Amino acid sequence: QVQLVESGGGLVQAGGSLRLSCAASGRTSSSYVMGWFRQAPEKEREFVAGIRYSGGTYYAESVKGRFTISRDNAKSTVYLQMILLKPEDTAVYYCAVDQFPAELGPTRPGQYDYWGQGTQVTVSS
Repeated sequence: QVQLVESGGGLVQAGGSLRLSCAASGRTSSSYVMGWFRQAPEKEREFVAGIRYSGGTYYAESVKGRFTISRDNAKSTVYLQMILLKPEDTAVYYCAVDQFPAELGPTRPGQYDYWGQGTQVTVSS
């Protein structure tokens, strides 16, 4: 079992920045992928960014160049640095763990085994 706790959400003006954190605890594998997803009201949950245990990263096209994912394996923590935020980035952001990734860059919610409770990010125009 793995527990995930996100923090760092809030309200920010367009063009501003925020950094989200997600701390994992419990029994993680030696190859787990950590990802960030988001879900806006009445929309499906969508992939934002992922990072492999080795540190390799991959992003949704909509956030490339603005969001940066990183991880500290010693602390079992993943971060999402967000800059140049837009109103359309407003959503609940979730971190997730894929314990035994079957592919290099999992992006579908169903591929992830554990989820945090989510943190709200609101970008005002």
